Amino acid sequence: MAASSLSLSWASTTISNKLNVPHLNEALQPTSLPTNNTLKCMRGTTIIEESHHNRRALLLGFGALTATLFPSTSVLAQEKPKNYVAFVDTEDGYSYYYPSDWREFDFLAHDSAFKDRYMQLHNVRVRFIPTKKQDIHDLGSMDQVITDLVTKVYSSPNQEATILNMEERSEGGKNYCTVEFRLESRNFAVCSFATIAIANGRYYTMIVVANDRRWKKFRNQLKVIADSFKVMDI
Repeated sequence: MAASSLSLSWASTTISNKLNVPHLNEALQPTSLPTNNTLKCMRGTTIIEESHHNRRALLLGFGALTATLFPSTSVLAQEKPKNYVAFVDTEDGYSYYYPSDWREFDFLAHDSAFKDRYMQLHNVRVRFIPTKKQDIHDLGSMDQVITDLVTKVYSSPNQEATILNMEERSEGGKNYCTVEFRLESRNFAVCSFATIAIANGRYYTMIVVANDRRWKKFRNQLKVIADSFKVMDI
């Protein structure tokens, strides 16, 4: 496994909705694009239906079976962290770990999602859209791709977006980029990790979220989820 880290160091700026960003045509579009988000970057040290439920139940069971029969598959090739469970979707070509006490739930337009049973804002979800790109670097500069993802997809109007850290890794011939960021509105703030990858003609994104006030305590637990995300050929 080869890994490298990047830190974003440009000054705070405002991203205009008039900015021409061609690769956003293949990004995960929100219901409406924010028009006055503020972006800040900080230097880090490292940077749905019944059939859906039935299929998910089968996938969860199959994930456990796969762990026994095919230990080299995707995320299961590495040692499972204590108190985590492997989720493996061989049909859609991705896998990851999530805390064993989290529970599945529906999140609009996402393929899979799990949340903490007590702190429901703590959750992970994965979605994908079609793309003709072969690799995340085909989208353009990772600095710009990540900036657009945070400010135009994950943030809402009037939120201040702060990119805390960003890192890239390469495993099994697949490239990944993970960004850590904070979204703050007048009375509320959340922190997140987002991981992107491209495979199988799909642009995958995983996001892991927690309340800002509890981020410091749970950050390392949530980073395990973000780092475990893998895509596989289907």
